Amino acid sequence: MITQEQRDKLRGWFTGRLPDDLFEELVEVTVDREEVTVIGRIPGPDPADDASDAERESAVQGRIQEFRERTRESRMAVAREAEHQFRRKVSWGVECAGQRALFTHVAAPVMTRLRQPERQVLDTLIAGGVARSRSEALAWCVRLVQRHTDDWLTELRESLEHVERVRAQGPDADSSAP
Repeated sequence: MITQEQRDKLRGWFTGRLPDDLFEELVEVTVDREEVTVIGRIPGPDPADDASDAERESAVQGRIQEFRERTRESRMAVAREAEHQFRRKVSWGVECAGQRALFTHVAAPVMTRLRQPERQVLDTLIAGGVARSRSEALAWCVRLVQRHTDDWLTELRESLEHVERVRAQGPDADSSAP
């Protein structure tokens, strides 16, 4: 479990370490056991007033691609330092003109044991064309739960952070004590 203090320190490290001209603003730094994801805002393109929606969309995609290529070396240098310091892979993304794009991200395998009724749910999603495999169907289910339970998950994370604080104050917190 990652505590809020650890998240704050991580965000602070990236805030201080990122080149000043990389992003307009550091939008988000998220972390789990395997990965740190850094998302920053970049300036949007300035298409003509009479540009079509397709032209505007293409201009944003072009701007994102240009940023990705132009900043690759500096982002990778920061990522190498962060990966060494925090022992997690670093992934990058941007927000541009209201769109979010991730450049890289970790797809971590997760093993689980499911009983037949649970497997049938996944198989139904496959039969319905929602997913191509049980793995993809399970990921779809997790995204669905995530979308509909943000408040509950936030409360649970806060409770776990409280448990960590209480544990840190317990008798085993100072290992040098007799």
